[in-house]
Amino acid sequence: MDGTETRQRRAGELGLRYTLSTGRLPRASEDGPLSVPESQRVSPKPLGTELSRETALSIGLQHWPVFMEVKDLLTLVPPLVGLKGNLEMTLASRLSTAANTGQMDDPREQHGVISSNLALIQVQATVVGFLAPLAALLLGALSTGELDFEKVKLLCASSVITAFLAAFALGMLMVCIVIGARKLGVNPDNIATPIAASLGDLITLSILAFFSSFFYKHKAEQQSTSGLECSDTGTVSVSALGPAPYHPGSCLPPPIFNSMGDSQSSYSRYLTPLVCIGLMALTPVWVLIARKNPPIVKILKFGWFPIILAMVISSFGGLILNKTISKEQYKGMAIFTPIICGVGGNLVAIQTSRISTYLHMWSTPGVLPLWMKKFWPNPCSTFCTSEINSMSARVLLFLVIPGHLIFLYVIYLVEGHLVPNSKTFVVFYLLAGLIQVTILLYLAEVMVRLTWHQALDPDNHCIPYLTGLGDLLGTGLLALCFLISWLLSEAELDGILEPASGPP
Repeated sequence: MDGTETRQRRAGELGLRYTLSTGRLPRASEDGPLSVPESQRVSPKPLGTELSRETALSIGLQHWPVFMEVKDLLTLVPPLVGLKGNLEMTLASRLSTAANTGQMDDPREQHGVISSNLALIQVQATVVGFLAPLAALLLGALSTGELDFEKVKLLCASSVITAFLAAFALGMLMVCIVIGARKLGVNPDNIATPIAASLGDLITLSILAFFSSFFYKHKAEQQSTSGLECSDTGTVSVSALGPAPYHPGSCLPPPIFNSMGDSQSSYSRYLTPLVCIGLMALTPVWVLIARKNPPIVKILKFGWFPIILAMVISSFGGLILNKTISKEQYKGMAIFTPIICGVGGNLVAIQTSRISTYLHMWSTPGVLPLWMKKFWPNPCSTFCTSEINSMSARVLLFLVIPGHLIFLYVIYLVEGHLVPNSKTFVVFYLLAGLIQVTILLYLAEVMVRLTWHQALDPDNHCIPYLTGLGDLLGTGLLALCFLISWLLSEAELDGILEPASGPP
C-alpha cells in the first residue's frame, strides 16, 4: 500500500473532517448513483448546475427548484438583499431623523413626509430592481460566454416585482414603527433601522423565491406547449423550437395542440414582459407624489449615485461568494455570509443614523461642531472618549461578540453538519466580525463628517455606502476565515498522518 492510500485510510479511521485529495475527481460509489424517482430523473448537467444546487442548498432554498436550474438567480440575491441598506434602512434613518427633529409632530406635515418618502423608495426600488438583474446577467455572461433571452425576462420580472413589493411592505412597517416609537417616547434610531435590516433579508428572499418559481413554472408550461421530443435513450426533453415531428414507432403519441394551448403559451410568453412594463409604468406616478416634498426632490435628482454604487459594491461581495462556495475548504460559507454581513450592516446603520440625528439637532448642514472639525479623527477619539457618539460606538462594538456567539450556537444546532466545528474557526470568525464592525464604525464617523461638511444628508449618502462596504468586508473576511481554518486543519492532518506514510 503506498503512502497516499495509507493517508486516506487513516484519515477515515481517525474521523477527521478533511481528507487528502489524490488530484482526481471523486468516483461514483460502488453501489452506483443514488436512486431518484422516475418523475424527478433528469439528464446529466454541467458542473455549474451542480455547484448552483450546492449553493441553493447552503442558503436554505433547497425547496425551490428555480434556484437550482437558474443559477444566475443566486448572483441576483446579494444586490436585492442589499436593498435593505440602500432603501429601507435609509428610509428608516430619514424618518427617525424627521421624528426626532419634530418634523412629524403636525399631522398634515407628517402625512406629507410619509407619502413622499414612500413614493421615493418605490421609484428607487423599481429602478434598482431593473438594474440588478442586468448586472447579474452580465457577470453570468462573462463567465459562461452566452446569454439566454428567456433567462433575461425571468430575472428582470422576478427582480422588479421583488424590489417593488419588498420596498412597499418594509416601508409601511418602518412608518408604523417610527410613529409608534415616537408616541412611546423611544428613540426610533435604536429600533427602526435594525428592524429594517433584520426583516429585509427574510421578506426579500421570500418574495424572490415565490415569484421566480411562479415565472419559472409558467416558462416551463410555455415550453411544454411548444413541443416535446424523444431522445434515442427514451428521455423526454422539452424543445422550444416547436412541435417535434411525429414518426411511427416513436415513444410518444402524435402531439395534439389546440387553441387553448396556444392561448396559454401566448399568456406565458408575455407574462414577464408585462410585469416589468406595468411596474415601470407606475414610476411617473410615484415621482409626482414624491415631488410634493422639496427635500425629496433633491434626493430624486442627486441621490442615485450612492444607491447604484452600493449595489455594485454588494455585487462584488456576491461575486466572492459565488467563486468560493463550490470549493471544499469554503463549505458552509453561504450559511455564515448573511449573518456577518447583516450584523455589520445593522450596527453601522444604527451608528450612522444616531450621528446624523445628532448633527441635525445641534448643527446646520455645511457646518460641523467645533469638536467634530477633523475629517479624519483619531480612532481612539471614535471609541474611547466620553462624547455621546463615542459611547454609542463602544456599546455597539461590545455587542459584536455576544451577538455572533448566539448566531453560532443556533447555526450549530440547525446546520451543524454543514459548517466547520473547530475552535480555531470560531476564534477567527469572531475576530473577523470584530474587525469588520470596528472598520465600519470608524468609517461611519469619517463619512458622516465629510458628507455633512458638503451640506449633504448623511441619512441618504452614508448608509448605502457603509452597508455595501459591510457586505464586501464581511464576505472577504469570512472567506479568509474559512481558508485559514482549512489550511490549519490540513497542516494538523499532515502532522498526524506523516508517520503513517513511511515504511512499516
